[in-house]
Amino acid sequence: MLHNLFVTASPYRKLFLWLALIWTLGIFIACLWPGNELPKTDVPFMDKWTHLVLFGVFAFVWLCAFPGRKPGFLLLVFLISVALGWLVECLQGWLPQLGRSKDVEDALANAIGGALGALLFRLGQWRCARHSTSG
Repeated sequence: MLHNLFVTASPYRKLFLWLALIWTLGIFIACLWPGNELPKTDVPFMDKWTHLVLFGVFAFVWLCAFPGRKPGFLLLVFLISVALGWLVECLQGWLPQLGRSKDVEDALANAIGGALGALLFRLGQWRCARHSTSG
């Protein structure tokens, strides 16, 4: 069943398109939420881990929504995740009333997350292709 995520005729494309749209909206909500309303935590680098996961899932779900695209699409989704990550950081800097700030390290975590999400998708495709040719 899991291999169906990575094939061109995936029955989950429409579901993942909706998930991708909702997740993208969620990124904007989460990243533009007023800073003073965010929960405090003692977990080291929790902010960076959060950004990494947000953008890793972003890349993965968008790729699952369009699994049959050419390999260049994977690069495009990664570049969009980098641009979106930079945009939310800029918005945080441009909107001081949010009590947030532009953070280059967050933008880097966003980019790393996007790369990991794309890599995870590509590994799934590779494993699926390898599995289908060996069995």
